[in-house]
Amino acid sequence: MSISAALDEAAGTLLAVWEAARERATSRLSEAQLRAVMVVEQHDGINLRRLASLTDMLLSSASRLCDRLVAAGMLEREPGRHDRREISLHLTPAATQLLAELRADRRRRLERILTGMSPAGQAALLRGMREFDEVGRRGAAPVAEGWPVLQPSGERVGDPLTELDAPTRPARVAPQRPVGEPVPPDEPPVIRTA
Repeated sequence: MSISAALDEAAGTLLAVWEAARERATSRLSEAQLRAVMVVEQHDGINLRRLASLTDMLLSSASRLCDRLVAAGMLEREPGRHDRREISLHLTPAATQLLAELRADRRRRLERILTGMSPAGQAALLRGMREFDEVGRRGAAPVAEGWPVLQPSGERVGDPLTELDAPTRPARVAPQRPVGEPVPPDEPPVIRTA
């Protein structure tokens, strides 16, 4: 069995945790709406054209989606700072709260499983996942067209590889590209998971 096939089988539980947490959030928002909210969280002040590009939607579809998110109290629109005709998008407190609940639910589910693992198993899993994430974000591995590379929420609490019992180190936030800066053609779009 190849390593990719073995990983595909072994990742079933992890994917089930993600799906269970996301299903709770998608009872309030559709999957497309949730994805748009996550993109706006990563790129606060994003314009509609860039949102459509990052979510692989037609501009008209993204506009209708934003209309529904504004009506649901999840997004706010405001005129752009440099061009008043351009609209920038921002999360509302309700959207921020929804994403926080999604992450908390997912982390609770992960914690229940991780407590059954040995510290060495936890450290090995984390080390492998970090390397996998870094390679994916660098674009070193080919990514299927239309599928963005997904990043964590940006919150990094301590380094469990060296301090498994000390999750109180300051959080490190992954660097972000300034809003409006074009994505180089050889770099896939990056969207954080909730």
